[in-house]
Amino acid sequence: MEITIVTGLSGAGKSRVVDALEDIGYFCVDNMPPKLMPTFAQLLLNSREKREKVAIVTDIRVGASFGDLFNAIVELKELKCDTKLLFIDASDDVLIRRYKETRRKHPLLDKYNGSINDALAAERSILEPAKSIADYIIDSSHMTPTDCKNRICEMFLDNPSNALKVHCVSFGFKYGIPNDSDLMFDVRCLPNPFYVPELKHKTGLEKEVQDYVMSFPQSQELRDKLFDLISFLIPHYVTEGKSRLVIAFGCTGGKHRSVTFAELTAAYLREKGLRVRTLHRDAEKK
Repeated sequence: MEITIVTGLSGAGKSRVVDALEDIGYFCVDNMPPKLMPTFAQLLLNSREKREKVAIVTDIRVGASFGDLFNAIVELKELKCDTKLLFIDASDDVLIRRYKETRRKHPLLDKYNGSINDALAAERSILEPAKSIADYIIDSSHMTPTDCKNRICEMFLDNPSNALKVHCVSFGFKYGIPNDSDLMFDVRCLPNPFYVPELKHKTGLEKEVQDYVMSFPQSQELRDKLFDLISFLIPHYVTEGKSRLVIAFGCTGGKHRSVTFAELTAAYLREKGLRVRTLHRDAEKK
């Protein structure tokens, strides 16, 4: 099991980092006292539901128990967990500006009589030992949320494009348009297998239907043009930090043409190494 411990300055962007880790498949837990980490890891290791990648956030919110972090890392490694420490940093002026903009309260503010500068200085002193042993350090001072996600993907994914999960959906216009679609293509322009008696009660999941739909030159040309467009768009979605892309294909009833194109597109994208799921919303409706 891989365990990434996320710590760093309050307001530096740990929440964004955890969101990015969650998007790429990490099981994330926030605000855990370090002393509990080995017990938590042991529970996961003994659980029927195996977790391969786990991210745990700990910082000065846990109080004096933050000092247990170093012993916790040793114990996690003794459990044969591949343990890494990720430290999120930012400059004081950026942190102060963020607190002003969000009107959030620094965890140490009351202790230092409302002085944000003193609170930040104290926090840096407490966290410095952790920073000195960190496996990864990210300075978020000038990062956008997209920059942050891309950095996480570069660090923790062999193939950054795996950060994007594609859903190929088929539907019937007669039942309504999917509300969550990012790209939607109407394939009602193609010959309809519904009017072929031996195909009427089959779906685009069956080879006979797919062969019929793709036997026409306009179907082949549309497929090639769509694949070309989708291939162009996906790297840009990845660059912009999108984690989920829904590509919807619609025909009249959602049984034949739309299912065929959703299946063909999913197979094409899988060949390119993308994570793809299919959903045929209306294929079984009468």
